[in-house]
Amino acid sequence: MNTTAFAARIPGYLDVFETQLKERLVATPGIDTQLKEAMHYSVFNGGKRLRPLLVFAAAEAIGIEAQTVLAPACAVELIHCYSLVHDDLPAMDDDDLRRGRPTTHLAFDEATAILVGDALQALAYQLLAEDPLSTTHPAGILKILQELTDACGADGMAGGQAWDLQLEKQTPNQDTLEHMFAMKTGALIRASALMPCLLMDDLSVEALQALRAFGDDVGLAFQIRDDLLDVEGESEVIGKPTGSDAAKQKATWPGLFGIKEAKDRIVVLHDRAMSALEQAKPELKGDVRGLQWLANQLTQRDH
Repeated sequence: MNTTAFAARIPGYLDVFETQLKERLVATPGIDTQLKEAMHYSVFNGGKRLRPLLVFAAAEAIGIEAQTVLAPACAVELIHCYSLVHDDLPAMDDDDLRRGRPTTHLAFDEATAILVGDALQALAYQLLAEDPLSTTHPAGILKILQELTDACGADGMAGGQAWDLQLEKQTPNQDTLEHMFAMKTGALIRASALMPCLLMDDLSVEALQALRAFGDDVGLAFQIRDDLLDVEGESEVIGKPTGSDAAKQKATWPGLFGIKEAKDRIVVLHDRAMSALEQAKPELKGDVRGLQWLANQLTQRDH
């Protein structure tokens, strides 16, 4: 077992990860390169890569090399980046800044931004289909594909975004709001933590359910923390104007139920996630400390 702290391994993991993505986003000479340039702009914009790191930490938890799951790590980040490009469009959240830079539709144009999202999503699935895992672990890669499509479709991220738009200027109850959060944000975080584990043939239904619960609780806490940052954060730190949710009359956890209550809810969800991970731990063959460390980072971050 590698006793080095997970945080110390992050630079090495991300170096290989970034290289892989850059190789796939190089424009072909002799043709119009604007789409590839816009894709590159949208992916390499200072993102924290939290979802790929969850994939790598989950690989450690089941005792396999992180590089084995490079394709799932790249795929989930490409899906995430595509969702941000589309969310920023005037027809959606109409944002001007993303991580301190003009959003893709402003840096290029709206049509290009739409195509960027389409192309990034297609590339995510292409990477998975072409990965050696499709030959060595065909059943596992099929489960990974299913998990990712579930997470980003009408019952996941896309449906959550639609629901988010519908809830503007409304006051949903806590269950409704958290259900929307679970779809919009939590589903992709859950998929990130779960995908490597789907390569295990001998994981029990109970352990799999516990891992899903871990991902769900971390994902929900992550979104509530995001809502808090929009109230308490600094624009220079979070990379976008604060107060934008309130200005758009979006339904947010602290806006509806209070700042202290939101912080208390994050603690409850974090503790519940840790408990779920402990339930799954006896069947995992590796080190879960990376997942534990990331859960802390996702729920306590300042940007």
